[in-house]
Amino acid sequence: MGEPDPTAPKLAPARDRVGPINERLAPLYPEFEGLNYANPFQLLVAVVLSAQCTDKRVNTITPALFARFPTAADMATCDIRELEQLVKPSGFYKNKAKNIRAACVEMVARFGGQVPTDLDDLVSLPGVGRKTANVIRGHAFETPGVTVDTHVGRLSRRLGLTRHQSPVKVELALAEIVPQAEWLHFSGRLIMHGRKVCLARKPRCEQCAVADLCPKVGVKGLAASRRRKKKAKPDSPQRAQRAQREPESK
Repeated sequence: MGEPDPTAPKLAPARDRVGPINERLAPLYPEFEGLNYANPFQLLVAVVLSAQCTDKRVNTITPALFARFPTAADMATCDIRELEQLVKPSGFYKNKAKNIRAACVEMVARFGGQVPTDLDDLVSLPGVGRKTANVIRGHAFETPGVTVDTHVGRLSRRLGLTRHQSPVKVELALAEIVPQAEWLHFSGRLIMHGRKVCLARKPRCEQCAVADLCPKVGVKGLAASRRRKKKAKPDSPQRAQRAQREPESK
């Protein structure tokens, strides 16, 4: 992982910066822009579909899906090929359809067709990991949890809030320094900031509301990497042909 910029002014420890970071991001992202759902079952299915797929696309898929299979019991007994076709636009549709139906079978058999609220019960369902479980618990059951996706992990490291790569370790590190009441909100704000400003390859630091609180871990390395790639980019076939025709300078 890249190191902080040595020329940048020394910043306060992560525990002291995380509060101001959250306060500045709060008015920029007052509401999390994400998945549309009407109940915990719909949220679970939507989150599973959102893996490697945008929330916007998932929101175009789910209306027809839930009209056809409105409950976990309906989806547990559905024809897998029909389910695959309904979720196909989300990508990796065979595996997603298999996990969704299997999760519904488990919910019917073990939880009366309802989405469980306990973290251990949730992660025992096919296709449901800690990230999905924390999203469901936070948004559907108002149980605070730190949700760590690729954006949260990347921004947490770039902001110098943790050095961990493992999502579980990032989750635990943030839970230690972010007030519990803000766990879900802080995760959502990092996700939105990662989508709109703190991009993976070309972060818009000049537009960032927390730039002065950020050590920009790895950002300098990203710029150097882009310069190296640009310099090493092979000539176009046309330029190579011209170079072959031109005489060498004496």
